[in-house]
Amino acid sequence: MAPDTSSPSLLPVAASLDGSAMIFAALGDETRLRLVAILCGGGALSITQLTLGTDISRQAVTKHLQVLAQAGLVRDAKLGRERLWAFEPGRLAEARRSLEVISQQWDQALGQLQTFVES
Repeated sequence: MAPDTSSPSLLPVAASLDGSAMIFAALGDETRLRLVAILCGGGALSITQLTLGTDISRQAVTKHLQVLAQAGLVRDAKLGRERLWAFEPGRLAEARRSLEVISQQWDQALGQLQTFVES
């Protein structure tokens, strides 16, 4: 059941989380998370480089990279006949901010509960 965002205290929280669901959905897949971790190492990599030493097909990696690109987590650039993929840190920072908002809300709720229990 979705939270009631009509409450005045939840409106800023809900608004600050807009767009983050796509990031978390993209990172929710083990293969995509692994690709992001590899690309975080720096530098742009080709599909060939990303599939070296794995049992994942180039087509499967391409599909995963497209999902990550739609979420804004990676970008590609064409270099000759190859397409190189690189990590985009801005969207991950946005996801981190969303988690911080949720964490602050949770801390506030726990503080209110503690105040209630102690009174």
